[in-house]
Amino acid sequence: MISVVIPTLNSQSGLTATLSALVPASVQGIIREVIIADGGSSDDTAEIADVAGTKFISCKSGRGVQLAAGADAARSKWLLFLHADTVLQVGWEAEAAKFMERVDHGDMAPAAGAFSFALDDFGARPRMLEAIVGLRCALFRFPYGDQGLLIPRELYNSIGGYRPLPLMEDVDLVRRLGRKRLKMMRTKAVTSAHRYKSEGYIPRVARNAACLSLYYLRVPPATIVRLYG
Repeated sequence: MISVVIPTLNSQSGLTATLSALVPASVQGIIREVIIADGGSSDDTAEIADVAGTKFISCKSGRGVQLAAGADAARSKWLLFLHADTVLQVGWEAEAAKFMERVDHGDMAPAAGAFSFALDDFGARPRMLEAIVGLRCALFRFPYGDQGLLIPRELYNSIGGYRPLPLMEDVDLVRRLGRKRLKMMRTKAVTSAHRYKSEGYIPRVARNAACLSLYYLRVPPATIVRLYG
């Protein structure tokens, strides 16, 4: 069974849809619990989490800190880390169940799985960005946090889990996993395109690329987060 961990901070706008996509897997017994690791929301995030029957924990803000706190509170053999504005495509649980079964039965080495990137927007630019991300993941097995991460707890613990970083916590974890222990799944994880639409696709992509470059140049994440916005 899976423990789903969702970090939140004033996430009311997308959280209901994110949680609704998890209901079929909960009914089937694939999901054991959903943990909301909240970094101090002042909107209706806590109320939405309560109505949905999730486990709500409060912690310091910072996605890395929140993800680690959620993992510490989880009780299942498998962990699914998911952003609060990401909605898994209908039927995701079937592919996830097959993946977990192969790992649990020893048919494949312990590995983590990430979903295919998609945006909830229309037009050529979001489709082009999806294609670029798809190519990156096909060539380098390098997904970001908005694609979700399904990972056995034992493997998560063995690589040291999420570190308390304010940004790039997903890149940091994926680098420690390595491409041989990362599998890309066909099911889409549809993420909010709000930042891209409000800032413009080209400026947002450029900013993300700049942040990644600074990370590889060993600029402190606390500095990079001010650029990320």
